[in-house]
Amino acid sequence: MPWTITPELPDSPAARALWRAYYTEVSDRWYLLHEGRTTDPAELEREIHARTGAELAPPKGRLLVGRYDGEAAGTAGVRLLAPDTAELTRVFLLPDSRGKGGAALLVAAAEDFARESGAARMILDTRSDLVEARALYAHLGYTETERYNDNLYAEHWFTKSLV
Repeated sequence: MPWTITPELPDSPAARALWRAYYTEVSDRWYLLHEGRTTDPAELEREIHARTGAELAPPKGRLLVGRYDGEAAGTAGVRLLAPDTAELTRVFLLPDSRGKGGAALLVAAAEDFARESGAARMILDTRSDLVEARALYAHLGYTETERYNDNLYAEHWFTKSLV
């Protein structure tokens, strides 16, 4: 199988490069939809550096990096929010790696980590314009639920039992 999934620290070179690609894509999509422009470069740099992903480092989190044929191609992050609840975040694949089964493998590995850490459920949030993400989560058994956070950009919240 060409995919490998391994935990990495959020500040590893591969994790940082994938975070930059992820944030650039989702930020540009939001600004194009709402303001007809891409993200201001200074704002992009400020936000990329402000959100280091430290919450995805052990012991309260994990960042998984997926490699396709040995090349870093995607991520999934897990934050342990409570003894029984984990949050899925930063699910992303580089455009050239999409459609090859990596997203489902990354999410499954994230669910395994959450389960091994004692979580009985996984929650996540996303936006309406991220239709691919919403379709993936529904396909993987996530169901829409009530708002659980104050994320300004979130418009949909999902949950899945891990037991």
